[in-house]
Formats: sequence, structure tokens, C-alpha cells
Amino acid sequence: MAGCRGGVALHRAGRVAIFGGTHGNEMSGVTLVNLWIRNAAEIQRSRVEIRPFLTNPRSVEKCTRYVDTDLNRAFTPENLRAPNCEDLPYEVRRAQEINQIFGPKGSQQAYDVIFDLHNTTSNMGGTLILESSEDDFNLQMVRYIKDAIAPVPFYVLLTEHPVLQYATTRSVAKHPIGLEVGPQPQGVIRGNILETMRSILKHALDFIELFNGGTEFPPCTVDVYTVSERVDYPRDEERNITAMVHPDLQDHDWEPLNPGDPIFLTFDGRTLYYEGDSTVFPTFINEAAYYEKQQAFVTTRRDTLKANGIKALNT
Repeated sequence: MAGCRGGVALHRAGRVAIFGGTHGNEMSGVTLVNLWIRNAAEIQRSRVEIRPFLTNPRSVEKCTRYVDTDLNRAFTPENLRAPNCEDLPYEVRRAQEINQIFGPKGSQQAYDVIFDLHNTTSNMGGTLILESSEDDFNLQMVRYIKDAIAPVPFYVLLTEHPVLQYATTRSVAKHPIGLEVGPQPQGVIRGNILETMRSILKHALDFIELFNGGTEFPPCTVDVYTVSERVDYPRDEERNITAMVHPDLQDHDWEPLNPGDPIFLTFDGRTLYYEGDSTVFPTFINEAAYYEKQQAFVTTRRDTLKANGIKALNT
């Protein structure tokens, strides 16, 4: 990275991957990536190599989230350097294969950008997930997409929390970015959700094409929702869930949750209220896949990030 007037000069994003099927029952990404593997004309751009890739084919075949363990949590240093043997969970072996193809993670040889396509059962709309508040390239891309699809609602989730961040499939890339679109049931294709995903990705690829072609992007600001806490369901002494998401909270992702607002309704009819000290913005509300992860929703705070201006290095 080098300096340029009003910002920084970055290497061109010459290699981009589009991952689908990290979770085999999230059908928008599975469908689009399978389409583009057969015919990539829609995603081709003249200044960048783009590779669609099905990340977890066994879970896609079974239409399940995973086979042995969650691939989107498998890219830890321990897993990536573990001796490859038949006893390893399938997704850990798959993580090692993906790291060899698109990485190695953290190296200069890694792919420049990986888009990882996901669906959620939560009412999150179109959401891009960032892993760093200091990645000027991704922040500029997000701002470009947000301006391109306006006035359609669009959200940016920042998962930079040192405890709550996890080792994602996309983290192999220099610029990892997740695309989460919902609500969509597991194992189902909803046309409006697939088309939202397709539109966001189109504008993302357009941004990369412009950047690689020499377009300079001035400093900008990006509104994000920063993850602050995971909230579990109420449970009894045997760890059984004793309440459900309150109807007043259900489907209200990204909306203000104030102290004293209802969040759970116990199975015997009692309302439980939010006891936090300040207003937060919940998301991933009642996500089906997160019951096993003991998570009813996450709370976020609204922040505004500043991105440096960027342009491509002359190489």
C-alpha cells in the first residue's frame, strides 16, 4: 500500500472468488454459483479474473448446513495446519483444500477478494458483512453498492469484536466480504431474495472493475452496525429453552431495541424485557441455524466509519 493524494494506492484486485454452498441449505448462493460455474458470462469483467466455487459440495448434496462441523467456523490456524487424515471432520479437510486453492490465508498469494454468499431465516434484507473497520477497499466497495441500489434498504454488519469474531470461509482472502440475504427458509429458493443477492453482487463486481481500470474513489463515510453482544434464549437448569422470541421483536431486525422493550415470551405466557443500559439494534433475530449456537439474536450499535480515498497502483 502506498500513499496517493487524498488517500492510498492499493494493488489491483486481480483475482476474485465467489463462494456458494458454504452452508448447503442456503439456496440462493448454491443456485447462483452452480449457474455461474456452467456459464460465467453474467459475472465476467474485463479487468479481473472471477472464479465461482462451490465450497461444501457434500452438504449441498444433502441440503444440510454442514456434514460434520460448520465450515464457516473451520478456518482457524489449528485446523488449517492439522495433519490431513481420514479422522479429520469433512469440513476441516475441506477448509484445508480451500486454503490451498485460494490462500494461503494471510499470505500475499491469497485471492484478493472472496464473496461468500449466505441466506438467513431472519428478516435482515440485503446485508454485507465486514471483518475489519480499517479495510479501505471493502469500505469503499460497500459505499459504492449502497449508492448504486438506493433507495432499496441495505445494511452493513461489522463483526470485528475480538471475542465474537470467528474463522470464516472468506477470511482466506485479503479482502473478505460476506453477503447475507433474507428472510429465506432453509432449503428453499425465494425469487426476490435471490435477485437481491444477484443485484448486490453485480454492483460489487462493477466496483472492482472500475477500481482496476483506474477510477479513483474519494474519502467517504460508511454507516455500519457493529456487533456487540450475543443474546441466548432463556433456559432452565437442564439447558432447555424456556421462551421464544417475543412477537414484538420478531422480524424487526435493525430496528431500535430500547431498555424495557419485550424480547422473549416464555412458554407459559410471561413477557421478558430487555435489560440493557442503552438502545441497541438487534439482528439475526430467531435465525434457525443459531439455535445450536445458543443465540437468539445479536445486538449491535450504529457507527460511522471513515474510509480513505483509494486508487489502483500503477504496476
